Amino acid sequence: MNSLIAATVFFLLIHFGVSGTRLRDVLVARMGAGFYRGAFALASLVGIVWMSRAYGQAPDIELWRPLAGFHPIAGVLVLIGFLYAGIGLATPSPTRVGMESKVAQGAAAVRGIVRITRHPFLWGVGFWAIAHLIVNGDLASVILFGGLLVLALGGTASIDAKRRRNFGEDWNRFAQATSNVPFAAIAAGRNQFIPALREIGILRPVIALVAFAVIMYFHGQLFGVPLISAS
Repeated sequence: MNSLIAATVFFLLIHFGVSGTRLRDVLVARMGAGFYRGAFALASLVGIVWMSRAYGQAPDIELWRPLAGFHPIAGVLVLIGFLYAGIGLATPSPTRVGMESKVAQGAAAVRGIVRITRHPFLWGVGFWAIAHLIVNGDLASVILFGGLLVLALGGTASIDAKRRRNFGEDWNRFAQATSNVPFAAIAAGRNQFIPALREIGILRPVIALVAFAVIMYFHGQLFGVPLISAS
């Protein structure tokens, strides 16, 4: 369990202690943006592999009985997570790595799912983590999925702070036309849902749904916990 705790702390630390802070700005200035991104990506990969291995080797310490009746709801949350993450990855946005320059476009950069939330991928990870956190009642799952949930939701605020610090009024114009929390800007009348649907189109959701179906079908082979019978 100590290894899983250490891996999760390491993963959170490199994101909240480096990325999104002024330390990142210093490192980028000294190393160059490209080298920094490569080093950060490598550190993140090390963290993910470390967490995965430590989770698989962690002892089974039950905190509560798995909520079997919640599985259908968990499936819906995971599906929503796949849609947010998949569509978000396929949609240009100033909040994505390497697309910071789009902040200068202001409200014009708010298209598709970015009208719903400016952090679709991280909210997708958040929905996925919540579902897995609730249906797994062991300590290792609380550490792993709880850590990823903190990273996803805290990461949205970290990215906002970094963009606001670096782009000032350009960021404010962009942020005013969208929201961090899904649908908040639409509910406040600062954006509209129908244009978002038109701009998202059909292909992006279909790809996300196919990815969801494949992962669900092969979940047992990939993660040792079968969800759909292959027989």
